[in-house]
This record gives sequence, structure tokens and C-alpha cells, in this order.
Amino acid sequence: MKLHYAPTSPFVRKVMVLLHETETLDSVEIHNVATTPLNPSADVQASNPLAKIPALERDDGPALYDSRVICEYLNAQAEAGLYAAGWDSKVLEATADGIMDAAVLMTYEMRLRPEAQQSPEWIKAQLGKVLGACSALNARWMSHLQGPLDMGQIAVACALSYVDYRHPDAGWRVGNEALADWFKAFESRASMQATRPPEG
Repeated sequence: MKLHYAPTSPFVRKVMVLLHETETLDSVEIHNVATTPLNPSADVQASNPLAKIPALERDDGPALYDSRVICEYLNAQAEAGLYAAGWDSKVLEATADGIMDAAVLMTYEMRLRPEAQQSPEWIKAQLGKVLGACSALNARWMSHLQGPLDMGQIAVACALSYVDYRHPDAGWRVGNEALADWFKAFESRASMQATRPPEG
């Protein structure tokens, strides 16, 4: 299998953390690509018509995308049980993906658009989604986050790490001390350390 990959993508990182946690990294060839919404990679677009990463090429069928599909497929291949909590695991993963979506949109607005065309209101609205989701995680999901390892936990950790990486002043820890403490512990896992995005 071949994984279209960029080290700064939180969606790719979810897949990479899963591969480390299941000790199946050797089953996948990592194909590093440079791609943005304004300049999509032809290699990625050949596998995913939406030109988004991650995309996973297989020998026995069409390429898989998006990250949730890939993670569920790799979990099944490894018989890892990372969706053992059923709908709760999936809802938690969807919440984390929503944080990633909002944070990535903030990043695109601030890094890809000329400063004169940037919308502070748009950035504020996306940050509101991040902070609202973090509040919900802190209020409703701590018992799940502190339970047996699952895909929801991996996704949340990758989402929060991305917010710290691209938006260090977001302030998501304020009022969410339990979530912050959980993240600090989870971030020390070998799988998280091995998949840290590059500095800068």
C-alpha cells in the first residue's frame, strides 16, 4: 500500500499514529507530497479526485480516502479494536476531525490568502468551533478519553496538537483543565512523539 502523506497534516498524522500504535508501519509505503488547495498534487489527485490527503492506494481496489475511511480500514486490517466503543469512538473522532477542519481553514486563511483579503470574522468563527468542541470534550468525554485506547483518543490528540502547532495562542486550555492534563499525558506516547510535525 502507498500512503500519500505530508508531515504537517493532522489528518495524515491520525493515520500515522494508528500505524505506529498497531505496529504496522512497515505495511505502508510513505509517499511525501507537496499539495495545497491552490496547487494540488497531481499524484494525490490521481488517487483522490478531491486532491486531499491522506489517500491510501491499495493493490486490491481503488484508493481510499478520507482519513476516517483509511483509519477504519487499517484498524480492520490489523484487527486492532480501535473502534471497539462503536458509535462513541466514531463521534469522538468526528468531533476531533471538526476541530482539525476549523483549524486548517484558519491556517489556509492566514497563510494562503493575501493579508488584505483575509477575514478576521472568518478566523474568529473557526476558532469558535475549536473552542466549543474543546469545551464539549472537557465536559462530556473525559471518561472516554481516559479509557482504553481507541481511534477517538488518537484523533483528539492529533487535533489538539495541530491547534498548538499552527495556532499556539488559541487558548483552548482555558477552562478545559481536565482535557489539557489528558492531552499532556497522551502526547508523551511514543506514537505521538514519532509523528511530530517539523518545526516552523
